[in-house]
Amino acid sequence: MSQAVDDELFVANAEPLRGELTAHCYRMLGSVHEAEDLVQETYLRAWRAYGAFENRSSVRTWMYRIATNACLSALQGRERRPLPTGLGQPASDPYGALDSRPEVPWLEPLPDAMVWTGAPEDPAATTVSRESVRLAFVAALQHLTPPQRAVLILRDVLAWRAGEVAELLELSVAAVNSSLQRAHAQMARLDPDGVGPDRVRDDDRTAELLPQYTAAFEAYDVDRIVALLAEDAVWEMPPFTGWYAGAAAIGALISTACPAQRAGDMVTVPVRSNGQSAFGLYLREPDGRHVAFQLQVPTVHDGRITHVACFFDTGLFARFGLPDTWEAGDTGSGSRSDA
Repeated sequence: MSQAVDDELFVANAEPLRGELTAHCYRMLGSVHEAEDLVQETYLRAWRAYGAFENRSSVRTWMYRIATNACLSALQGRERRPLPTGLGQPASDPYGALDSRPEVPWLEPLPDAMVWTGAPEDPAATTVSRESVRLAFVAALQHLTPPQRAVLILRDVLAWRAGEVAELLELSVAAVNSSLQRAHAQMARLDPDGVGPDRVRDDDRTAELLPQYTAAFEAYDVDRIVALLAEDAVWEMPPFTGWYAGAAAIGALISTACPAQRAGDMVTVPVRSNGQSAFGLYLREPDGRHVAFQLQVPTVHDGRITHVACFFDTGLFARFGLPDTWEAGDTGSGSRSDA
């Protein structure tokens, strides 16, 4: 078979898998840009080896094998990517000083558009559960060792048989089962609200609640923001190391630390992140421009917002298709309802 034919077959068989492989590498690494790099490396390795591919497994399984090995190699000697709640310190004083640690490799949010194209023929639409990239689930995964991470993802998310995982990781089936058991125990402690990647999330009030929440920010109505939070809500905002527990403490933090002063100082633009609703928040500068400030990923449960992750790395805005500046003539959250 000619190289040209091989190349055409490779593209036809492998390219539709890009979204789901991106999700897989993201779960393993906790980083969007590193996941992109590892997916590119996976495709390069696969393209070079495609001529020798003997169809002993599906192309999908073969590609996942390559991607998993690439991720495990990349994770050697790497620190895990945490959220502030994963640093092991108690909740912070909302009136205290903010400690920023931009040098820490923090967990990053994943734009939905990198996984799901929205096209009817997109294979990721049926193969990637939105729960499998849920922020709390991925954050918990980062506390596992890389081999444990691989075992849990391959067994629970991708539904591989224990023997297949054992062959890939060069372990015994008993070792795979033991590793999975330890990973389950760790995940139950770290992500107690999750009952696996297919749990039911976001009740029927989500579509109603989140617009109220973003409107409260645009009105700078701290009391209204607090009222929409669960009493035991958690707020964290990398690269700041502190995290805040309880609606009252979160309200105090926003009142004292947020640079906004009045209605109109903040504009929200909806996006999709980690399989759920999110938004970019823009802050008004003295010259009247609204500039990128933070990306918020709120989690809703039982009719209240239970967790908010605010990412202050404004470099993430471009990955979500958001501009650095939101023009004053735009209309905020209602102007990007298609996001």
